[in-house]
Amino acid sequence: MKRAVLLASCAAPLALIALPAVAQDLQTRTVAPPPPATAPSANDDQVQFNAGQLQYDSKEDIVTATSDVRMYRAGDRLRADKVVWNRKTGKVLATGNIAIVNPGGDTAYGDSIELTDALKDGMVDNMLLVLEKGGRLAARKGTRSLNETVTLEDAAYTPCAVTTGSNCPKEPSWKITAVRVIYRPERGRIYYKGARIDLFGLPSLPLPAFSNPIGGGNDSGLLSPDFRYGRVNGFEFAQPYHFALAPNRGLTITPRVFSSVLPMLQADYEALNTLGAYRITGYATASPRSNNLLLPTPPGTPDSFRGYLDASGRFQLNPNWSISGSLRLASDRTFLRRYDISRDDRLRTTINLERIDQDSYFSIAGWYVQTLRVADQQGTQPIALPEIDYRRRIANSFLGGTFTFQANSLAITRTAGQDTQRAFASARWDLRKITPWGQEITFTAFGRGDLYNTNDSLATTVANYRGEDGFHGRLIGAFAIDIKYPLIGTFLTGTQRLIPRFQIVTSPQTGTLAIPNEDARSVDLEDSNLFALNRFPGYDRFEDSTRFTYGLDWQVDLPGLSFSTNVGQSYRLNSRPTLFPDGTGLSRRVSDIVGRSELRFRDFVSIIHRYRLDKDGLAIRRNELDATIGSRSTYFLVGYLRLNRNIDPTLEDLRDREEVRLGARVQFARFWSAFGSTVIDLTDRNEDPLSLADGFDPVRHRLGVQYEDDCLRLGVTWKRDYQNTGDARSGNSYLLTLAFKNLGR
Repeated sequence: MKRAVLLASCAAPLALIALPAVAQDLQTRTVAPPPPATAPSANDDQVQFNAGQLQYDSKEDIVTATSDVRMYRAGDRLRADKVVWNRKTGKVLATGNIAIVNPGGDTAYGDSIELTDALKDGMVDNMLLVLEKGGRLAARKGTRSLNETVTLEDAAYTPCAVTTGSNCPKEPSWKITAVRVIYRPERGRIYYKGARIDLFGLPSLPLPAFSNPIGGGNDSGLLSPDFRYGRVNGFEFAQPYHFALAPNRGLTITPRVFSSVLPMLQADYEALNTLGAYRITGYATASPRSNNLLLPTPPGTPDSFRGYLDASGRFQLNPNWSISGSLRLASDRTFLRRYDISRDDRLRTTINLERIDQDSYFSIAGWYVQTLRVADQQGTQPIALPEIDYRRRIANSFLGGTFTFQANSLAITRTAGQDTQRAFASARWDLRKITPWGQEITFTAFGRGDLYNTNDSLATTVANYRGEDGFHGRLIGAFAIDIKYPLIGTFLTGTQRLIPRFQIVTSPQTGTLAIPNEDARSVDLEDSNLFALNRFPGYDRFEDSTRFTYGLDWQVDLPGLSFSTNVGQSYRLNSRPTLFPDGTGLSRRVSDIVGRSELRFRDFVSIIHRYRLDKDGLAIRRNELDATIGSRSTYFLVGYLRLNRNIDPTLEDLRDREEVRLGARVQFARFWSAFGSTVIDLTDRNEDPLSLADGFDPVRHRLGVQYEDDCLRLGVTWKRDYQNTGDARSGNSYLLTLAFKNLGR
């Protein structure tokens, strides 16, 4: 479509807007920038040009070129309808459809441009400067110096789009107008004198002395501020300032001032080098706190230092070796919630040295856990250092199968609890074959030898977890055959796939409660581990005996629609007791029934349902639903979980619970949307005798409205927290968001 036709189609809405005439015309000009020279000159002082017509006044030494004139010199290029070049004075006057491009890619437009023959310095009337980074400057008059600095009078700047999606002109979301603007390309920065920022066409905030980067780099300056209100801390104002220490390093200092408590200082340091990247964030303040987290902090409690340190990084030392880690430490259990930094109830510090190649893996890792839970003792939290893990894969070995060897050791220390050391070595052989009738058969053989040592086992309150003090050994062996029979055919206008599956696993009795259970506590039968060789999640427990597992997968794929479901169960040959606690679905000869279904309709609907049914009365022991309905701009989320497993309440890793999570976002205009979310605890005493919930206990929720386009984000959010823990009290909080592109965003 021609531009004239497009402008005509935009005439009606423009007539309704009736914008006033201003000197700063930010709209894109009709002329196309000059293309690069087809044959660049080897001499930077030489001026190349071509035109439809050329006249030369030999007496005055004036060259007049007309009809799509193009001039090139040392990376600068100009295009105009007419150019008059006075070779005596070196002045170049260009008029009509003018565009000039500098070596950095910035394009200047104007009604008339008077330059020197270097094409670098001169004066432009009614200037529009389109920056290579995406922003644009417009002015009544502009002057360009030899170092490419541009000075503009009665000017305006915006990084926003000035056209709609249908290419119609529109007022930018915001712009800065100023008496004078200086653009320094070598610094990538714009400086203003006598400036104001106009939001949605309305003058608002004065900016007497101000500068901003043009984007795409690491620059020092003020970032977007935060405005909040909370019940405990009162009004909060945070003003970050970023220090660009180098192109690959930066430090952001954020003072946070509150109306009800002392200020807090936040510092963020980020760096990137040839090996990797890392970041460090710290908070520091002082406020009253109490050791009794079940009651509010008593009046008159003296101020204490409070803070939080959060760091992470990863470095690739060479193609195989890497080191990564994270550090998370808080001064106390309520600091993060009190200042609305995080809702995590445990903080984990890790470090990991890894070597990975095509057939092997090696790792030395360590963990430290800080608990923020009210009832937990810090001394009972594990410190795992070191964990050493080595794995080696040998493909196409015995009978064409694959061998996987593993050696692992782990030391767990507690300052006021049980200590455990573990080491094991294992070998596994897998052979996958396809029969002439299409069945897929996988043979697996597995063997492992373990050595454990534990101390202070009585410090662990749950008897099933503690084991016995001293050294203990164990040998584990298993053999499995897994058979799948894929059946594929047409269904309606698409295809369907039906896969019956059958597995036999046999293992001699190896279970012993003399070995402590550190990493296999949260066991639960579900679709993801139904056919696993060991249905315990870790190494400390192994499922023995002989069992048959059977299941069925069905999947349908239609144009734009897909549905898949699976269901399965297992049966043990003997009836002797197992290591599985009652309620996990695996403690009897016949297991519970587990399954998973998923429905997808294009990118609009996604529904996933997981369940576990009691083998006797088909009571629902696990019911989990995750659904997303809508597009990226308007959607609805729902999550529901109910665990009704009748497990001994002393097993703290397997508590029953029920909760619902809801979230939604509705775009009610092109750039406007409303959003909200909530979490509600539905657990009652029947599900968890140790729970304090009453069956409908809101945890937190939020509601907000937001405007966001290509260069502006504006919004307000209301949040409410219902949980009281020490000085982290329930109540309302409000957040105002305002961010401008290239102005601290």
